[in-house]
Amino acid sequence: MAVLNAIQNPVILVDENGHVAFANWEAESFFGASANHLARHTIDAFIPFGSPLLTLIEQVRERRAPVNEYRVDLSSPRLGADKLVDLYVAPVLSQSGSVVIVFQERSMADKIDRQLTHRAAARSVTGLASMLAHEIKNPLSGIRGAAQLLETSVTDEDRALTRLICDETDRIVSLVDRMEVFSDERPIDRVPLNIHSVLDHVKAIAKAGFARGIRISENYDPSLPPVFANRDQLVQVFLNLVKNAAEAIGDRPDGEILLTTAYRPGIRLSVAGTREKISLPLEFCVHDNGPGVPTDLLPHLFDPFITTKTNGSGLGLALVAKIIGGHGGIVECDSQHSRTTFRVLMPASKGQAADDVTAMTKGTNA
Repeated sequence: MAVLNAIQNPVILVDENGHVAFANWEAESFFGASANHLARHTIDAFIPFGSPLLTLIEQVRERRAPVNEYRVDLSSPRLGADKLVDLYVAPVLSQSGSVVIVFQERSMADKIDRQLTHRAAARSVTGLASMLAHEIKNPLSGIRGAAQLLETSVTDEDRALTRLICDETDRIVSLVDRMEVFSDERPIDRVPLNIHSVLDHVKAIAKAGFARGIRISENYDPSLPPVFANRDQLVQVFLNLVKNAAEAIGDRPDGEILLTTAYRPGIRLSVAGTREKISLPLEFCVHDNGPGVPTDLLPHLFDPFITTKTNGSGLGLALVAKIIGGHGGIVECDSQHSRTTFRVLMPASKGQAADDVTAMTKGTNA
């Protein structure tokens, strides 16, 4: 049973009478009830009426063979909204009529899908940036030089056109320079960091500049273990997210940005470029009460060249996704009217901090 309690998916055992004979720690959290409370009731007391899960249980009992079912909606007032899960139901051959059920919450699977998508998008920009640096910047340099030569021998009216050529080539070179950041594949220099010192630094910069007229508040978890990351890159990430929030709020008199940190028992993902598997228990969020992100744009928000800004390049959030992905983390966006949240999930520091995370996990699941 200790092994099942270590699994980060809800797992229950339903006996031949339909009672929940066993529930691991994740299942207790999923159903919002202790194992003892679950054992006093049949499974149909905890899932929506007419749920496909009941049919699957009967099917497994009859066939004595496992069944998978994907994207099953278990949403209910008891379990909460948006409870979309993948189900694995298998017979327990040593116990007639008993079945084991494993729940894979789609929110976790979708995070993995988005993580892979963001990394693929970053890799596509990496290749494009390398090509642009070699194939575009050199010709642009020649174009600009020719325009400067022409500027000395043309009329004042034509000189405005040569100046326009220089300005536009400078703008394209600046865009290519920004894209070259994506081609930097050097190993990330990471150390244990206090995320709150990073966020406080970002807040100070924002209040002194682009977010001067916006209220910025925080709700931190003071017991959070260190994050294993590069400080400069995290500052860049959260400056970008806070600036986006400030621009979304604009001149609203009641505009507010909220920075939050929390410990969440995380899912396990691969670190980019290694075979290492890590947990992502540290959650850092930037909330704002701006108008929100258009629904049709939300799935593509971290793709390069996607932007809602009139003069935006669409590279800021793609860079955020690249940096967080390079740390083995996840960045995602939830947006509704007047409420947008950018959520970053990251690994904790190794060593002593890892021991702290293990202790916190046991305390959370107890």
